[in-house]
Amino acid sequence: MAVTLLITLAFSSTKAAPDTGSSTLYYGGSILTMEGSAPSYAEALVVKDGRILFVGTKTQAEHLAGAAAKKVDLDGRALLPGFIDAHGHVFNAGFQKLAANLLPPPDGGGKDVASLVALLKEWQDKNAAAIKKSGWIIGFGYDDSRLAEGRHPTAKELDQVSTELPVVIIHQSGHLAAMNHKGLELAGITAETNDPVGGVIRRQADGKTPNGVLEEMASFGPIFKILGALDSEANEKIALAGVDAYTQHGFTTAQEGRANKAATETWRKLADERKLKIDVAVYLDLQSEIEYIKQVGIHEDYTHHFRVAGVKLSLDGSPQGKTAWLSKPYLNPPPQKPDSYTGYPAIPSDKERQALFNLAYQKNWQLLVHCNGDAAAEAMIDAVAVASEKYGKDDRRTVMIHAQTVRESQLERMKKLGILPSFFSMHTYYWGDWHRDETLGPERAARISPTASALKRGMRFTEHHDAPVALPSAIMILHTTVNRTSRSGEVIGPDQRVSPYQALKSITDWAAWQYFEQDSKGTLTKGKLADLVILDQDPTQVDPATIMNIRVLETIKEGQTVYKAQ
Repeated sequence: MAVTLLITLAFSSTKAAPDTGSSTLYYGGSILTMEGSAPSYAEALVVKDGRILFVGTKTQAEHLAGAAAKKVDLDGRALLPGFIDAHGHVFNAGFQKLAANLLPPPDGGGKDVASLVALLKEWQDKNAAAIKKSGWIIGFGYDDSRLAEGRHPTAKELDQVSTELPVVIIHQSGHLAAMNHKGLELAGITAETNDPVGGVIRRQADGKTPNGVLEEMASFGPIFKILGALDSEANEKIALAGVDAYTQHGFTTAQEGRANKAATETWRKLADERKLKIDVAVYLDLQSEIEYIKQVGIHEDYTHHFRVAGVKLSLDGSPQGKTAWLSKPYLNPPPQKPDSYTGYPAIPSDKERQALFNLAYQKNWQLLVHCNGDAAAEAMIDAVAVASEKYGKDDRRTVMIHAQTVRESQLERMKKLGILPSFFSMHTYYWGDWHRDETLGPERAARISPTASALKRGMRFTEHHDAPVALPSAIMILHTTVNRTSRSGEVIGPDQRVSPYQALKSITDWAAWQYFEQDSKGTLTKGKLADLVILDQDPTQVDPATIMNIRVLETIKEGQTVYKAQ
């Protein structure tokens, strides 16, 4: 691969006086600028006062930085722009970090129901204070597709953890949960309880008695109530744990991808107290927080690393949980569902959906829309077309979050309407086999997150981890976007693979553009923020099959180290 040595971007005169302040000079490794359509490298980079002062040759960098500069020899390691979270839930990532870890291998030990029970009991023994504060035993990350039983745990099975304390475990997708009988009792869920709009209470064989599993809105209500009972100290601890998780994976910009008023005020308070180490962009829930959004407004600039950046809307659920809204039936429907089952919309009313899109477009609020199924994607595209016609086709950078089963014809319409796809290629690893054999079948599974199709149309795209659905790992984003290899080793859609450089663009340059922050982030360019990440290897120069083994060594926000591997 040809390496382009950048000519100085900052050193325009040999008569310029060397800097005598607190500059930092990086050299001696792969300094990958992420500028342009092919990899380009610099010999050195200089940082001063939180910004990139110079990118270019080492000789010029040394002259500009001055003798007093701190010198960092990368020793063959890679320096890149800090990673940008195109979509995630940083608060919930903290919740995930502090709750019982029920993730399946390799990220946790949740391999069967018995192991879930054991992990929950172990967490209960070690977290008496947390249980006293919330009143619940809480676990996160179980995945029925990876459990030996191939199903969700029941209320009766979770009673093995406790019959006196309520137990709730949240599915890895975040779109389902399971409770023990005490939990169902406290949530007020009985045989007489009707399914909420946009949700399902799964029942036993009699069709009435709740079996403990809750889908979508049926799970969100009780979980939001639990979180709402936490005091400010607990909320702040959760939020900062999320930030820590992000910095460990090289992120310098995080997203709060569906926030309510309480979460937003927690982030604002932490910002006011100067406790945020990285930027946190908040997207408020458009469906439930309209008045609050009007009150606080949408902001282009960060205040102490915090801003309300836009609004979020969800149109369906999770494909791995079989709640995503598809145009054609699931390969194997959930229990007690007909063969014609296609999932369901989160907002059944066309009129209500359109009103929400119209409001966002009228107010010029950047809109992120959760669409996993292609029926949800169609509903979004149709609504954007109407809102654009009514309120103008300005540069809004509306984002389709996940866009997992979006069809070729839908990509065409998205391009014309300026809808940016933010794909979730991590599914190809974590649930590729499940989608092939259980939810979608081989043909549809092969087109999960069709990145190459977007590129062929000249479309930018971003990639995300959707933490806490997956760990907030930038490296796994890169690995899965490039390789699309499932847990079993099968390539899920080989024609949708892209190069390591294109995958990197999706979490740096193009992600900055998604946020309207391309002038300050995303590439190593003079004048931009010194948001940097140091990796032990350059993702563009290793065997693609080994990308997942790359380690984040250091994360730097505006020139300050916010994480360093031990």
